[in-house]
Amino acid sequence: MKIKKNRLLFTLLPVLLVGCTTPGAYLSTDNKNVIASEESQQESDVSDIVNLYPLSAQTVSSYQNTLPVVSRANTDLDIEIAKYEYKVGVGDILNVTIWDHPELTIPAGSYRSSAEAGNWVHADGTIFYPYIGTVEVAGKTVREIRSELSSRLAKFIESPQVDVNVAAFRSKKTYITGEVGKPGQQAITNIPLTLLDAVNSSGGLGEDADWRNVSLTRNGVEENISLYALMQRGDLTQNRLLQAGDIIHVPRNDNQKVFVMGEVNEPQLLKMDRVGMSLTEALSNVGGINQLSADATGVFVIRTSDDKSERMADIYQLNIQDASALVIGTEFDLKPYDIVYVTAAPITRWNRVIGQLVPTISGFNDLTEGVLRIRNWP
Repeated sequence: MKIKKNRLLFTLLPVLLVGCTTPGAYLSTDNKNVIASEESQQESDVSDIVNLYPLSAQTVSSYQNTLPVVSRANTDLDIEIAKYEYKVGVGDILNVTIWDHPELTIPAGSYRSSAEAGNWVHADGTIFYPYIGTVEVAGKTVREIRSELSSRLAKFIESPQVDVNVAAFRSKKTYITGEVGKPGQQAITNIPLTLLDAVNSSGGLGEDADWRNVSLTRNGVEENISLYALMQRGDLTQNRLLQAGDIIHVPRNDNQKVFVMGEVNEPQLLKMDRVGMSLTEALSNVGGINQLSADATGVFVIRTSDDKSERMADIYQLNIQDASALVIGTEFDLKPYDIVYVTAAPITRWNRVIGQLVPTISGFNDLTEGVLRIRNWP
């Protein structure tokens, strides 16, 4: 009777595992209209579309796609600043002084500032000045305006001594938005304004600023700039001399996150800070790997490939069976949306399978024993 019972158990076990109703909700693909492209209909192994790179002390540096950030000078910017001259625009206010001729100079008193008493540059780019009438000033430097006023006033005044300066800068602006202390517009003046100056003048970076991916938009063309390289590493080649209409945007660091999953003590989503995050740092933030269930040879970093036509992802494997290999992980910098996955040890996977089968087998044993007791009941 015991032999027949065991045969019946193994005969019905597959049927029970497949056909029995299991608790919990699930989504079935049966009777669904499945939309599939020709490429997806052609079955392919996942191994055909991913590359695996073992991490070692010799190879970890070669897998870093970005060049190390070092301190560098910016001679081009220095030349631009040295040659910089402000050009007057519409809306600016000029202050014109004719020495020894106070009747041609409108003085600024205690009730009027020089900006209020000056000459407004009209929409057509001109100002009006006594004796000489309309003067084209837009797009010219103060030296050019001074020279023209002197030559035209010479017809009425002997050897005129003319001085011109900008009393109010209102025509040219640059804009800074995003995660800074005081987002808004900043005037372009006779003092050269660089990107670093604009960020500092706006109150500095916000707490949630992504300073590695700052964008500078000029004439519809966007350029990516790393304030991390500029401010933290002294790479002055990241600095720019700003022009009218430039837009600086400092984004939030919402997309600066990595996912740590698998056999770790606290699987969770981690947010990268401003200086980035290494593989070892990510593991330590989740309490390390689970020493009882994890396979120390299988610490993987899954990274989406930049070119999807060649491969879907790149996988980097770190073997930390020897704990000293964690120093290799400190040299491997994670990127946004990387997936750190620690695989389970073979014995762990086996125990989980057995853990799922034991309740079913025990329940079947109880069921068959009950049936036999009923059949043997007199």
